[in-house]
Amino acid sequence: MQNSVLTIKIKQRLNKLDSQDYDNIECWQVVEAFNKAQVEWTRRQLHGINIVKEGDEQSTRRIDDLQVLLNNTVLGLDKHDHMFTAANLPGDYLQWKRVDAFANSDCCDVNRRMVVYLAEEANVNNLLRDVAKRPSFEWGETFATLINNKLNVYTDNTFSINNANLIYYRQPIKIQVQNCVDPYTGLSSPVNVQCEFKDDIIEVMIDEAASILAGDIESGNQFSRGTETAERNN
Repeated sequence: MQNSVLTIKIKQRLNKLDSQDYDNIECWQVVEAFNKAQVEWTRRQLHGINIVKEGDEQSTRRIDDLQVLLNNTVLGLDKHDHMFTAANLPGDYLQWKRVDAFANSDCCDVNRRMVVYLAEEANVNNLLRDVAKRPSFEWGETFATLINNKLNVYTDNTFSINNANLIYYRQPIKIQVQNCVDPYTGLSSPVNVQCEFKDDIIEVMIDEAASILAGDIESGNQFSRGTETAERNN
């Protein structure tokens, strides 16, 4: 969907275009509201706090809607006692999906794919001493934690993690309208950056963005309508 159409639709949701009410809303406000709507919609779908209570990959619709945000990156690893630490998570990181880790040991030179479970940092010591849950090259299982914007993949010091790939949900790409001031940088946008989602999802986000703007200008009717419509069509 073109940004010009998106902007017209948002203004139409606020009030009839012919009346020119709220026509003093600047383009950067529309852009900011839509980008905020993208993030809020995405977090709601991932967590399952939408109207149908479907979270990440719990239905074919959620898989189809959110697959555009899945990303894969190779992690650089540093060795420490009982763990390998990855560098800072990607700047566009939003939510964990999985880690593909490959390991070898003194008894086996070939890379072995490990099943990596995301664990709570509070349980690390318990997991390392639990014979059923601690890292095991023989069983091809280990666990990882997230702390200080870093990923730790654990071992029992009998095997090494050679490489790891992080599959994660990234932040949606922020739209930009050409010649409109970017509220995040204070600079005028040199190009149009269109929304990456499908048009049917954009329609839902338009209602949400209109609701955000309606709340900013204390327009109760438009706020209620936008919020209810956005959720009803999830």
